[in-house]
Amino acid sequence: MATENIALITLFGAAGDLAHRKLYPSLFKLYQKGYLADHFALLGTSRREKSDEEFQALVADSIKDIKETKAGEAAAFAKHFFYQAHDVTKPEHYDVLKDRLAELDQQFVTKGNRLFYMSVAPQFFGVIAMNIKKQGLLTDEGYNRLIMEKPFGRDFASAKELNDELSQTFEENQIFRIDHYLGKEMVQNIQALRFGNTIIESLWNNRYIDNIQVTLSEKLGVEERAGYYDNSGALRDMVQNHIMQVVAQLAMEQPVSFTDSDVRVEKIKALRSLRVYTPSEAASNFVRGQYDAGADTPAYRDADGVPADSATETFVAAKLLFDNYRWSGVPFYVRTGKKLADKFTRIDVVFKKPLIDIFANPRMTSDQSLKSNVLTIYVEPESGFALRVNAKSTGQGFKTEPVDLKFLQSAAEKKEAPEPYERLFHDALEGNHTNFASWAEIAYSWKFVDVVRKLWDIEEPQFPNYAPGSMGPAASDELLARDGRAWIYKLNK
Repeated sequence: MATENIALITLFGAAGDLAHRKLYPSLFKLYQKGYLADHFALLGTSRREKSDEEFQALVADSIKDIKETKAGEAAAFAKHFFYQAHDVTKPEHYDVLKDRLAELDQQFVTKGNRLFYMSVAPQFFGVIAMNIKKQGLLTDEGYNRLIMEKPFGRDFASAKELNDELSQTFEENQIFRIDHYLGKEMVQNIQALRFGNTIIESLWNNRYIDNIQVTLSEKLGVEERAGYYDNSGALRDMVQNHIMQVVAQLAMEQPVSFTDSDVRVEKIKALRSLRVYTPSEAASNFVRGQYDAGADTPAYRDADGVPADSATETFVAAKLLFDNYRWSGVPFYVRTGKKLADKFTRIDVVFKKPLIDIFANPRMTSDQSLKSNVLTIYVEPESGFALRVNAKSTGQGFKTEPVDLKFLQSAAEKKEAPEPYERLFHDALEGNHTNFASWAEIAYSWKFVDVVRKLWDIEEPQFPNYAPGSMGPAASDELLARDGRAWIYKLNK
């Protein structure tokens, strides 16, 4: 049976697209399941004037496609939402918020539990946190927690400056930095797969694993995000946060216990051992790309809001190395990009081939030899696992062929799985940091990425260099070919 969470949520950026598409529906699903009930309320803020009734109508519209589990459920849920026009830069506006929060705390008996959610531009994070403290919005009873959206800085220096600002108001254990990839069902399954199965964890090291590949592929281009994206690029938008968090879970040691503090310790240790490249090493171990025009799509540089000579990358591939006992000599290959062949996220763990192929004979061609065992974790759109093994081909003689032992979640199982924001909202309400990035993790990620970013900022790229519908520039394949390896996922030609 679900345990009700008692909380008063203040949402900065309540009229934004993220709130409408993700946050309100996620809260409604928690409400349907009993994790939120009578003792919660949300005070939304933005610059626009709006009545409580108008705001409640907006919330009701955002959840209209979610089927009610009982009559009147959506209307009852919307009655927990209230609105206050607010300018985050004006201290006197926080006095109004303080009074309204006090009223709602008393009305809904939220016991001083306050969660502040910043779904606004990052330049306002610091000023909001400062005014929350200065204007007395924190409570002495209950808890005070802060959730924020990415990006958390543009480099290590700006991230540290932001963290220092937030630390003036909130302790590290009160801060929840959202990375929605950590809310995905199969990303969370990485630790279950590893630490819940002796057959897997006993092989999870450089003695048996040849390389690990992580692919986050996007089929769409920049669409309406061109203005934001051109100031970010794939390195900052995807590698520094999503990919680094996934890689940390793949590389970490087994925690002492499955608690947020112990999991964080091991993720931090893994990222500490990630080799920070010199500029020359970064040049040889990173590939960047930008998509060209296709039959029915403009080139990135022709998108609205993008300069005609933009050097912003829409694709990144890289080879990562960990300098520790478990992973010495095992490359982690990662890639992500827009306008690729399809939308999917997958992890391929490539095991070493047997030292001796006892089935080999002089008449065999190279494609008939034993293949590497590959464990694939399908994150999206499919969710599940596959293990590629060698088996005897049916028929006379003795030939081997790779076959897949595969498990995929059914449509019903996928429907039951919480959406990432639903899961992460619940974790924050519970005070569980397991699926949120700590400051130390972010710091190590930025220090690694900064070397690459500084190098690319002074070098002129040869853009555009890949076609829409491909899997990126040829240099991405060459990155692995230099090591005698290849991407497991390839386009069927």
